[in-house]
Amino acid sequence: MSIPESKPKLRIGDLLISKGVINEDQLKIALMEQKRQNEPLGKILVTLGFLSESVLRDALGESIGQDIADLSAVIPDAEVIELLPRELAQRHKILPIDFDKKTNELTIAMSDTFNIVALDQANAIVGPNIHIKPVLAGEAEIEHAIDQFYGFNLSMQGILHELDTGEVDYQSLDTSNDEYSQPLVRLVNAILADAVKRSASDIHFEPEQGFLRVRYRVDGVLRQISTLHRDYWPGIAVRLKVMSNMNIAETRAPQDGRISLILVGREIDFRVSTQPVTHGENIVLRILDRKKGIVPLDKLDLPDDANTKLKLMMAKPEGIILVTGPTGSGKTTTLYSLLSYRNDESVNIMTLEDPVEYPMQMIRQSSVNESAKLGFANGIRAIMRQDPDIILVGEIRDEETAEMALRAAMTGHQVFTTLHTNSALGAIPRLLDIGIVPDIMAGNIIGIIAQRLVRKLCVRCKEPYKPDDFERKLIQHQCQDLELALYRSKGCKYCDHQGYRGRIAIMEIISMDPEMDELIARRATQRELNKLATEKGFKSLAVDGMRRVIKGDTSLDEITRVIDVSPLLTN
Repeated sequence: MSIPESKPKLRIGDLLISKGVINEDQLKIALMEQKRQNEPLGKILVTLGFLSESVLRDALGESIGQDIADLSAVIPDAEVIELLPRELAQRHKILPIDFDKKTNELTIAMSDTFNIVALDQANAIVGPNIHIKPVLAGEAEIEHAIDQFYGFNLSMQGILHELDTGEVDYQSLDTSNDEYSQPLVRLVNAILADAVKRSASDIHFEPEQGFLRVRYRVDGVLRQISTLHRDYWPGIAVRLKVMSNMNIAETRAPQDGRISLILVGREIDFRVSTQPVTHGENIVLRILDRKKGIVPLDKLDLPDDANTKLKLMMAKPEGIILVTGPTGSGKTTTLYSLLSYRNDESVNIMTLEDPVEYPMQMIRQSSVNESAKLGFANGIRAIMRQDPDIILVGEIRDEETAEMALRAAMTGHQVFTTLHTNSALGAIPRLLDIGIVPDIMAGNIIGIIAQRLVRKLCVRCKEPYKPDDFERKLIQHQCQDLELALYRSKGCKYCDHQGYRGRIAIMEIISMDPEMDELIARRATQRELNKLATEKGFKSLAVDGMRRVIKGDTSLDEITRVIDVSPLLTN
């Protein structure tokens, strides 16, 4: 009897090349870095930006015939998390994610499923009656999930107790660093990490007469997280200034700075701003999470017709695409989504931003620097000499920048930019107000996108209800179903009792054509423009918002908080 020969397993580099995920040059660079750093090849490929951790995880799983877990879609129960201590989870990069009571099987996500020591220690803790099933997950994903699901409350409370009493809280010490660090340093780190864990976009340190208020902006809404004694504020303020390279002696003038840290398993940037106020200095940190900032176009969850319209707009070789909306409406995220869709080796994409928020592979990114006389207008002139195909201009603020952006669009380039207006059609009078003549606008604007961000109902606790007569009037243009149930927020532990978790974009998109250009050229009224756009299938923000309500993604209360829905009652 002949024994069948087993097929030799491909090395991870060869496997990734065979799948077309990386090329030979990228593998050579990674192998050179591996010799210098003595790190696993997969980790180096992710660090260099040649592939994402999820792609690496899938390839490794296929290579070793191992089940894989996507931790971004996993929400383990508190009871499951409590089966293994946090210290063990952090030391071995493991996370309990599911427990089947019928079969007594505990599923554990691991970055190395062949780590016998970790499996033995986990077995010793859960007992011989429970069978452990290891599944493969990315190391950074596991670190993020550990911080997310094990929580920071004990750590922050321990540090505050230490500040009050002088007793060292060893639970709050960083297990990755043997050195004892000053408690105020650890308190600032714990607040920053806690904000990232809660998916906050901003952290506000607000001094009052007798205390310091700490608030996070989560899903677009400010929430008070804690109040600290006023005596802590000078030390916290100095620590934040030191971290962001500010002048600690300057307290009477506003300052700006930047912090880069590795938190919850990934690199996070903070834009820091100080402002003198009545009771001292107010400090606000804008959180820039690089992985969250770049969302693929197909993940924006747009309706098919809007998705098609966007792709047709981007297929035009020259012209300008405007993304409009107020501050914090997700304009930058949408711009990066559009750029990532166009980003490949056949085009040269260059950006001019204030500042660069999310570094992207293969895109040449520049920051505005007024001290070096590199403003938006001068920056566009300089970029035009760099043989670009696509230019991103962070924001149109004045006539000179608008003229330069449109001039680039007129000379065979595709230009993406943002503008502060309330609606898509509002961009036309705004550009006229800046000083752009209608003849230049007509024929050079490809399309205009207006958007807002609305909070998404928590999938775990949202509850259905029957809409009343007023609510039915708002949705009647899109749905006549009398039995339709809408959803509202309730609140649970998973969403921190807010009723909402995460945000989604609602959009209105206008694609320009010769008829629209003609109206713009003769300075048509807003009403005429709106009438023609509606005849061509234009759907307003209110209509798209109601689509989200009917779909069960958000609530009517949330839509009416963000946009004006009164036009739906008059149509």
